[in-house]
Amino acid sequence: MIQDFINKQFYYLYIFTLLFGVVLYDLIGFKSADEICALLLLIMFLFSVYKSKDWDFNKAFLFTIGVFFFYTYYSIYIGSNSLKAIITDLIIQMKPYLAFFAIYQLKPVFNKNQKKILQYLCLFIWFVLLPVGLIGFFDDLFIGKVMKHPTYYAASIVALSTTYLFCSNYTLKDKIIFLLMMSIGIASGRAKFYGFFTLAVVIILYFGKTSNIKLNFKNIFIFLCTLAGIFFVAWDKIQLYFVYGLTGEVEEDLIARYALYSTSIEIFKDYMPFGSGLASFATHASGAFYSDIYIKYGISNVWGLSKSGWEFIADTYYPSLAQFGLAGVFFYILFWIYILKKAFIYFLKSKNAKYITIALLITGFIAIENVADATITSNRGFFMMILLGLTVVELRYLELQEKKSDNNEIEKNKQIEPSNE
Repeated sequence: MIQDFINKQFYYLYIFTLLFGVVLYDLIGFKSADEICALLLLIMFLFSVYKSKDWDFNKAFLFTIGVFFFYTYYSIYIGSNSLKAIITDLIIQMKPYLAFFAIYQLKPVFNKNQKKILQYLCLFIWFVLLPVGLIGFFDDLFIGKVMKHPTYYAASIVALSTTYLFCSNYTLKDKIIFLLMMSIGIASGRAKFYGFFTLAVVIILYFGKTSNIKLNFKNIFIFLCTLAGIFFVAWDKIQLYFVYGLTGEVEEDLIARYALYSTSIEIFKDYMPFGSGLASFATHASGAFYSDIYIKYGISNVWGLSKSGWEFIADTYYPSLAQFGLAGVFFYILFWIYILKKAFIYFLKSKNAKYITIALLITGFIAIENVADATITSNRGFFMMILLGLTVVELRYLELQEKKSDNNEIEKNKQIEPSNE
């Protein structure tokens, strides 16, 4: 059966992506790991479509493809960069959406034994990484020496912890283990992680209960308090990125990030409503194929944004939305509304808090990380989008099982109803 084949092969691909696409990605310098994973996922997706009888594509996926092809044509039309640069950026920008929708279309499901193995694997790798974090509490430079950068350590911890939670039975013990696994990421010293950990604690301990997932004044208040908590633990970095940048009283790399944010506002205004086009601003392609935008807006001399040294051009995600304009911002928000709405609808039918909790965690992780990193288009974002796709697939299966159970109950009741004759 084709679905059994997909389930088995994707399971191996998931483990490969976790190990080489996240945990060992920067440690061994295998920078093509996520591209290989994306290619294998695409091949699996095309194989599944070819083998299917009706070639049934998800409408949201087709709409997303249509949006990206429109922006490709638009970018070529306005000459945002060279054709090679535009195609390169198109591939990078589409990768996270391909990850989610391919999984949603493939509908892979892990069996109990596979989930148990994944749990043990995540715990084993976590224990290997644990001493690195413990030493990191006393030596600020140690994690960077071992993992190349503290951000990569934090990302590995998040990937391992969330995978463990996904494969668990979602008991109180599993929730506590998840939070304990996550807590060692604090050693990374990343303000983004502090914010995400604060969010994770609230989601797991409060919104992780089925009875608490509802829209009311109490939950809105708790959500607003959580946002305040996130801002509080990350306030020092928020000041660096958005306040001190006004005076230039920050390190050179932070000046680059501030320049990207401030310039993106001008680009939004000048390129209404579809933006400056692919490979034009705040993306890897716009640096590798140096865009004229940086010269036009007078930031080509900013350290890290110059043609000879553009290492901080793709250092954050939200400014790159200026490439897509206000219309692109609308589509980006619409995608996340689509995800959360679908997860909530499935939750209402299945009454299973586990998967909507994970969907909220992944959404929150990407939202926070994107402030000071292009996480969604990175290897880390690719992996989290795969996990998000798996989460929504599991919710859909729960819904189908619930419908099947209800239908069986109806048939059973029909059979035992007394005859009116």
